[in-house]
Formats: sequence, C-alpha cells, structure tokens
Amino acid sequence: ALLTTTMQNMKSTLEALEDLGVRNQVKVMVGGAPVTDVFAKEIGADGYAPDASRAVTLAKSLL
Repeated sequence: ALLTTTMQNMKSTLEALEDLGVRNQVKVMVGGAPVTDVFAKEIGADGYAPDASRAVTLAKSLL
C-alpha cells in the first residue's frame, strides 16, 4: 500500500496506544516519502525520519 493511503492509520495507531494506556511505554517513529516532520508532530509521534539510514540514527537517539 502507498504510504499516503496509510498515513491516517499512523494517527489511529497512536490513538489506540493512548486508549490502551501504553503510549508512554513505547516510542513511535514515522517516516517515508510522503510523511513530514510536521505531520509526525501533528499526530504525536516521537520522531520522524525521511529514510532508513536516518531512521537508524533516530532510533538510537530515542533509546
């Protein structure tokens, strides 16, 4: 599936984690071509990376 069609599910996933009371127990990273840092902040993600190599750096910084 294209990320543009699944971006809404990213927000839904964060909302589900919040509803379950586990949001503060996990870190959520989003990224890919159509995703932006602004979008990541709007949905409450912990981080954004535009590509896989930067995702590795981000993941290390979130640990």
